Amino acid sequence: MPTPPSHSTPQGPLPAPAPHQHRRLAESFGADAARYDRSRPRYPRALVDRVLAASPGRDVLDVGTGTGIAARQFEAAGCRVLGVEADARMAAWARRRGLAVEVARFEDWDPAGRSFDAVVSGQTWHWVDPDAGAARAARALRPGGRLAVFWNAGRPPAPLVESFAEVYRRLLPDSLAARQWTASDTEAYAALSAKAADGMRAAGAFGEPEQWRFAWERHYTRDEWLDQLPTTGGHTLLPAVLLEQVLDGVGAAVDAAGGGFTMRYTTVAVTAALSARP
Repeated sequence: MPTPPSHSTPQGPLPAPAPHQHRRLAESFGADAARYDRSRPRYPRALVDRVLAASPGRDVLDVGTGTGIAARQFEAAGCRVLGVEADARMAAWARRRGLAVEVARFEDWDPAGRSFDAVVSGQTWHWVDPDAGAARAARALRPGGRLAVFWNAGRPPAPLVESFAEVYRRLLPDSLAARQWTASDTEAYAALSAKAADGMRAAGAFGEPEQWRFAWERHYTRDEWLDQLPTTGGHTLLPAVLLEQVLDGVGAAVDAAGGGFTMRYTTVAVTAALSARP
């Protein structure tokens, strides 16, 4: 299943406002921070290396750091990382594992005179106002610094896509969680990428945004897939009984496919370098 933000409820899709305006959903992921950290996919090392190669140094600000998945990968590459996270539960979990995290919505966060070589955001920039976020990132970057926002777009094998789609059509009809199976893995992020690029342009401080893509794979067992499913946006607010029905249906589909499958991921990054201080 792809992991785009799904703005749905058991009654169907949420209204039209942009993702960052759905604060209850945006701040729902900390309900089980340990599961989130344990089960969510990481990012390819090639992405981390390319961001750092295109940045003037190794001071990194991680926006929407969550439990610190991306932050730890940048730390492992030799960076000094500060996280900003709107959900105090996620921030507390990350701090217990040694990460420096400040609790704030990024649009409201104060750099307090600090500056960074790169501002990154993994799987969370859609929860940030793209215009205000890009402007805030520009304030926090050193000359030549880089803003890089990225998402993991995934797709199981075609037979499982249809099996999963049937479960969601039966249990969550007309929801985005059901309709996401009709889109390709990267289509789900095309609109988010375009909005991120437009925000960078609107800030008036960045060069022309680029899009980078990194293909990779991960094998999931049935238990691994069901472990991460409740951490995704289409599921965090589901009633427990309905979530259990979804997990039963999806689990049966994976069992019928042999008990596991290989997910093909594309990590999609939108990035631009600071060309002028705001």
